[in-house]
Amino acid sequence: MGTPGTGATSRPESWHAALHRLQRDGLPHALATQVTSAGSTPREPGARMVITADAVYDTLGGGTFEWQTIEAARQRLASSEPGMTLEAFSLGGRSGQCCGGFVNVLIEVFPGSRTTLALFGAGHVGQELVRLAAPLPWRVLWHDSRDGAFPAWATGQPRLECRASPDPAAAVAALPAGAHALVLTHDHAEDRALVDALLRRGDTASLGLIGSKSKWASFRSRLTDAGHGDEALATVRCPIGVASGGTGGDKTPYAIALAALAELLPLAETPERGDQRGLDPAELRRVFT
Repeated sequence: MGTPGTGATSRPESWHAALHRLQRDGLPHALATQVTSAGSTPREPGARMVITADAVYDTLGGGTFEWQTIEAARQRLASSEPGMTLEAFSLGGRSGQCCGGFVNVLIEVFPGSRTTLALFGAGHVGQELVRLAAPLPWRVLWHDSRDGAFPAWATGQPRLECRASPDPAAAVAALPAGAHALVLTHDHAEDRALVDALLRRGDTASLGLIGSKSKWASFRSRLTDAGHGDEALATVRCPIGVASGGTGGDKTPYAIALAALAELLPLAETPERGDQRGLDPAELRRVFT
């Protein structure tokens, strides 16, 4: 089914398969549900479709009414705010169709993961961080420059993307704006190149570097020589985990990862669930009765 005026075509994936995949991966999407109808309408109450910025999954029956539903959903997706809205269509008035019926469509917007963690390094601490972050509604972009560095268990994990990244500058350039970055690779030179590139971008939400105070003193000197000012350098957290109280002397990978994640939690934004906002309960009761 083509979608008029949307620049996208409906995909063969069912709405429920698409909904599961998009929610699993923390990607922005909207669910449109026909909740009531009167007279002649293309579909019945309970018909659903899933809408993203560039794709549509399933159908509410096609035509101008569906196109208007898609446009309304995409306007709400563009605002990145979760919630529900009720759209009313007279199939002959607002929609310009000849069915003559009346339809209410509930549009639920899920903005996806608002927090992106860019993690550089798939060593012991990196692996513990990924495991600990798994229950959180974050998107994790996991980088390593070495071949075969990612463990087999990482394949297919929700909201986790493993990126082979031999070029630090290119890896940083590919990040979305506003990501939280943690640098903990196997190589000091690579760590420094990554911190340099991240500071030059200047749009990370936070930046942490694994290591000691002496490591940061050495890095700071060389980064200053590379042209970074005191204000930018002050944004780098090194050692990581200090703000959360540190590891209490425990230097195991799990303890370091736990302290680093605890430090990051107050800095990261956890979105409200879309189903906790939107229409007043009394309004929902009126719609469904």
